Parts: sequence; C-alpha cells; structure tokens
Amino acid sequence: MKRLFSPWRSAYIASFKGAKRSAGCLFCRIAKQRKDAQNFILWRGVHCYLVMNLYPYNSGHLMVVPYKHTADMGSVSDETSVEIMHIASRAMKALEKVSEPQGFNFGANLGRAAGAGIDKHVHFHIVPRWSGDTNFMPVLADVKLISEDMRKVWKALRQQLIS
Repeated sequence: MKRLFSPWRSAYIASFKGAKRSAGCLFCRIAKQRKDAQNFILWRGVHCYLVMNLYPYNSGHLMVVPYKHTADMGSVSDETSVEIMHIASRAMKALEKVSEPQGFNFGANLGRAAGAGIDKHVHFHIVPRWSGDTNFMPVLADVKLISEDMRKVWKALRQQLIS
C-alpha cells in the first residue's frame, strides 16, 4: 500500500497553537475581500469558489470552498454540492492542460482529527499527482520542494478557467 505522507502539514497545523489568529474564518474573509489575484482565488461560482492552497501537498493543489460557513457537510445544500463537483471537474481539466498530472486526489478532511487545517469551514482538496511525486526531502529533512512559482501557476490556471 502506498501512502502520501506530509510532515510539513503537521508543522503547519501545530503552528496555530497559541498563535494570535485573525478574527473570523480565513475562507469567509478572503471570499468577501474580492482580491482574487492577491488571495489566489481562481474562480467564483454562485455557491463556491476555487482557490490555490498556500500550503500545498503538490504544485497546483487547489481547494473548492463553499461560501456558506459550516463545518457540517450535512448542512451543505444540494445546489452547493452540485457546484462543488462542477468546479472540481473544471479545475481538474485546467490542471491537466497546465501541469499534465497523471492522477488526482480529491476529497475533504472533515474535522481536526481527520487532518483539516481549517476545521470550521467545509472545503474540498484537489491534489494533482505524478508517479514518484514524493521523495526523501519531506521525510528526512522536513522540507517540501514546490518547484513552480505560485503566481505563475495561478495565471496559467486562471487563463484555462476563463477561456
């Protein structure tokens, strides 16, 4: 069985202990700001938006985030659920054109125990994958190498999504 380990994510989650947090929910805050390029928001729908993950597992790691603030998947409307899948599908098509991944991980971590870094707001991860995309650096050196500039990836994906 192959496993995707990401010790740098544990460090990210641990960094919030005792840290002074900004008021309110990060996902709600960036949705309201309307500074899409600054916040790496790629696409806005009626019920959800698509944003790049600032702490990615791999280059091109995206998240589909409902505008509604909830930790309960059961309270997400049917319309929102349909839009989540629609945006995820569009995002994967854009990633295929821009980055040519060999596969994807797609899903949600619901709750802190499940690994959610932001556990009070439901969101879905889209992680592009390539054969051999993990190496010794994260495990032995606690270093994750992302070889692409996020701003360039944002521009390339944004272009694919709006065309």
